[in-house]
Amino acid sequence: MGLTEVAGVLAIDAGNSKTDVALIGADGGVLATARGGGFRPPAVGVGPAVDVLAEAVARAVAARGGAGGSGTSGPPYARRVSACLANADLPVEERRLREELERRGWGVDTDVANDTFAVLRAGTDEPRGVAVVCGAGINCAGMLPDGRTARFPAVGRLSGDWGGGAGLAEEAIWFAVRAEDGRGEPTELARALPEHFGLPSMYALIEAVHLGRIARGRQHELAPVLFATASGGDRVARSIVYRQAEEIVLMACVALERLSLLGEEAPVLLGGSVAAARHPLLHDRVVELLADRAPKAVPRVVTAPPVLGAALLGLDRLGSGPEAAARLRSYYASAPDGPALGAAH
Repeated sequence: MGLTEVAGVLAIDAGNSKTDVALIGADGGVLATARGGGFRPPAVGVGPAVDVLAEAVARAVAARGGAGGSGTSGPPYARRVSACLANADLPVEERRLREELERRGWGVDTDVANDTFAVLRAGTDEPRGVAVVCGAGINCAGMLPDGRTARFPAVGRLSGDWGGGAGLAEEAIWFAVRAEDGRGEPTELARALPEHFGLPSMYALIEAVHLGRIARGRQHELAPVLFATASGGDRVARSIVYRQAEEIVLMACVALERLSLLGEEAPVLLGGSVAAARHPLLHDRVVELLADRAPKAVPRVVTAPPVLGAALLGLDRLGSGPEAAARLRSYYASAPDGPALGAAH
C-alpha cells in the first residue's frame, strides 16, 4: 500500500500499567485501536520497553487489515507518530525514546512527549493550559499554541516532588508508625492501615513489608484508606490530604506563571487516579486554593482517555483543523475508554 494511504497519526499513550494505541486518519476518523502492557523503560531498558509498544502497534495495524506498510520492513504506518510516554521525564529521555521509535520506522515523523501532555491536550480545545497529573506520582505540564511549554523533571523527591498515591501512602505510614510508638500525634491511621492487610498493628505492618511478606508495591493500596480516614474527620489524615492539594495548586500556579497565563483565563486540567477521583476533601480544597491564588484559572477534571490527547497533538502537527479534532472527540465521547482492540471506520 502506498504512502498516501497510510494513517495520518499513530497515537500512543503509554503508562506504567498499560499502553493505548490508535491509528487516526488525517480527517480525525479512528481507523483502529489496541491496548498493550505497561511501559517501564527504567526497569527493563529502552529497547525492551518499546518492544511492548510494538506489540500493541502491531495489533492495531492488524485490526486495520495490515494497511499502511510494515514499519521497518516497509512503508510506515502513519504520517506522524505522536507518542506520549510515562517515564519520558527529561529532554534526554524524550530524545532517546524518539530515536528508538524512529528506528522502528512506524511514522514519517515522530514526536515524543511526557504523558502529562496527553492529559492536557485531551482536556482542552486547543494546546493551551496546564495539567496536573496526580496518580501513582505527581507531574505537571503546561503548553501554548506557539509551542512553548512549562514542565518539571518529576522524578520524585530527587526533583522536589511530593505526593501521588505512592507518596501519600508513605506519608500515611510514617505518621501512623509514630502515632503507635508515641513519637507522634494519635491518628486513626495507626489502626486503619494495618487493618487493610489483616494485621493487628503498625509494628506488624512494618515487619511484613520489611521481610517481604507484603510487597512494597502494594503500599499504594493504602491511599484510599488515607482518604477514607480523612473523610471520617481524622486530623492527621486530613492534613496529609490538604498538603496534597497544596502541592497540586503550587505546581499549577508555577506553570501558569511561566507561561504568562496567571492573569488570563486558562484551564487547569486535573488527571491521574488520585486527582481525577474527585475525593471531596482533595478536590474541593484544590478548587478553593486555585480560586485564591489563580482566580482566572478554570479547573476541570479530565475523564477522556489520554490517547485522545496524543492523537490530537498529532493532528495539530498535521494541521488537520477543528473538524478533524471534533470528529475524533466525538468518537471517544461515545467510547470514553476506547475499545481495547478493534477497527473503527
